[in-house]
Amino acid sequence: MSRTSAEIETQPDCWRRAARLAAEAATVAALPADGVEVAVVGCGTSLFMAQSYAALRESAGRGRTDAFPASEYPHERAYPYVLALCRSGTTSEVVALLERLPAASDSLVLAGVAGTPATAAARHALVLDFADEESVVQTRFATTALTFLRATLGADVTRAAADAERALTAPLPLEPAHTEQVSFLGTGWTYGLANEAALKLREAAQFWAESYFAMEYRHGPVSIAAPGRAVWPFGPLPPGLAEQIVATGATLVRTGDLDPLAALVLAQRFAVAAAAARGLDPDQPRALTRSVILPVTEVTP
Repeated sequence: MSRTSAEIETQPDCWRRAARLAAEAATVAALPADGVEVAVVGCGTSLFMAQSYAALRESAGRGRTDAFPASEYPHERAYPYVLALCRSGTTSEVVALLERLPAASDSLVLAGVAGTPATAAARHALVLDFADEESVVQTRFATTALTFLRATLGADVTRAAADAERALTAPLPLEPAHTEQVSFLGTGWTYGLANEAALKLREAAQFWAESYFAMEYRHGPVSIAAPGRAVWPFGPLPPGLAEQIVATGATLVRTGDLDPLAALVLAQRFAVAAAAARGLDPDQPRALTRSVILPVTEVTP
């Protein structure tokens, strides 16, 4: 079994630990207060989890919440609170952003490793070391961080953890060897999950995968749907879209009543299976490292 697969299987337990952490008083004290405007930042997978949390927090009425790549943070807006996601705690763009924030800005970093540049640069740090990974390709740290953040918004994540256990043993909805391409769709907070699912396929299996807002899929991307290709939505589709997809001959994936984050676990497993079908090692993704650490001259201020 690959390291990536082994880490995927630990997610239900990690999510339950994250839920317990979210209930601790010290944790609550470090989080942004209701009504505070928040920017959530990350890179790669962490950015997509940031997108999901931003949509969840704002839709819960907790205050305006925007998500940005760390390298594209709009410093001119002067957000009063910045929440950063950074598994390694060493990603250059995240560290540079946290170090540049004005003294008036509060900040929190969720990291997998203590004693790192990011945890030193942020005003508050919560270390989810139990979810840290050996793998280059992120799985459990990202989903655990998002589960933690969902729990801080009052969501009952016990069902999500139970659904993740189901997703670990459920049959894959697609046969990797017979699938040429997958488009992942999402709405609201699940758009970040769609982005992450597509990234997992590209990273682990060098697989042609794309992601879109569900309604935006109609505006051009549906033209690539065809037999041998698939469309994988996270959550229900807008009226009429399922019929339009089926009419193209593409396979429409249905994950039943799984919590959307648990459905991402199913997509992670598909990515590993797709790598195996192509003779690739998901633990050794091409041209990637566990953390992107750049020379100072290459870090965007």
